[in-house]
Amino acid sequence: MIKKFLVTALTATVFAFSAKALSVTHDFTAFIGPFNASTATFEYTLTNKNYAVRSLVRTNGTFGFLYPFEADYYTGGSIKGNQLETSAYRYTSKSRFNKRSKVLIYNKSGQPVFAVSSKNGKEKKKEIEPTDDSKGTTNLQAVLAAVARQYNQVGFCDLRIPVFDGKKRFDAIFRDEGKEQITANDHSPFAGVAAKCSMYIDKLGSEGDDLLWQLSSERPVYFWILKDETSGVPFIARVKIDETPLGEMNVYTTKIEVKK
Repeated sequence: MIKKFLVTALTATVFAFSAKALSVTHDFTAFIGPFNASTATFEYTLTNKNYAVRSLVRTNGTFGFLYPFEADYYTGGSIKGNQLETSAYRYTSKSRFNKRSKVLIYNKSGQPVFAVSSKNGKEKKKEIEPTDDSKGTTNLQAVLAAVARQYNQVGFCDLRIPVFDGKKRFDAIFRDEGKEQITANDHSPFAGVAAKCSMYIDKLGSEGDDLLWQLSSERPVYFWILKDETSGVPFIARVKIDETPLGEMNVYTTKIEVKK
């Protein structure tokens, strides 16, 4: 749950800015209950026609001792109007007992049609049948990117986005929650009047064992958007889930670097 949410939530930051070319390096730290659970670095590239994001996530401290985990994610594709169409997705991860990897192959319509996965050296190949349910959908990592782009253009978050992850078809629902003042603290130097948004998952009657998917279908994920004072790039300064099995989850942006 932690790894997927952290990767998903912060992919939004760069896509909210319209430019001919833009690269962003984005650092953050996450707390779950009393634990400083993980850190991550994100590298983004955006042009008028294409997008790409790579993220490195690692648990740390006491949480890292209890649940050691590190992962390298990449997703990329083209931008067609207001649609982010994925053409490549891959990841590698390592935990205490397992090493995993996965590559998804997409067709020209942006639908995943083939998956190659590996667990501890054992490779598995699977064909994914494109269905009507997967047409016009995006993947979960690109969802917040689409919302952030909309927020930059029209100033609100309200949006419903169809998602297909190769197994499940569901909707991500975003709502505008107004403005809130956030202050700097020991974990983040960023402060100001931020736009507050929320995200829910509508499971559309499906069931699954993904913890993020289950949690966000029952309670919202909140995030707060600020703009970088130097570049004007919107970025997510805070993320919060009020309740997880280990307590409240808070994500703080610690540093951003913008290159145009």
